[in-house]
Amino acid sequence: MRLVIQRVKQASVSIGGSVKSSIDDGLLVLVGIEDADGEEDIKWLSSKLVQLRIFGDEAGVMNCSVKDTCGEILIISQFTLHASTRKGNRPSYIKASKPDIAIPLYEAFVRQVETDLGKPVKTGSFGADMQVALVNDGPVTILIDSKVKE
Repeated sequence: MRLVIQRVKQASVSIGGSVKSSIDDGLLVLVGIEDADGEEDIKWLSSKLVQLRIFGDEAGVMNCSVKDTCGEILIISQFTLHASTRKGNRPSYIKASKPDIAIPLYEAFVRQVETDLGKPVKTGSFGADMQVALVNDGPVTILIDSKVKE
């Protein structure tokens, strides 16, 4: 499972020209799922996400997490995070899970983040053609892969 985490001042996701979800200060999280992902990946990534200290404290040092700041989280599914560009110029998405595997894992990840954060999170719609808007704060963008725990 892969995450692209962006600290934002605001973010929203629209479908068909209508805003489905929006947040203010917090994290926009893009999630890519592969067949090898499971409960261990979900728990590890969720814990890491809500405890990641990328928000400024009173001295402006990144010592606070989204949980510490009572920030919001917007989670969007994005199969393209598992794109392979090894051959040619057209990315292959062979590693990305098909919906029958990805949807239950995505939903389990959302539930786990809500549990770890202690409040509901916002989401897009799995598989929909979504337009995501954001104001990246910093900019701060972090990549995490549960298979490469760096």
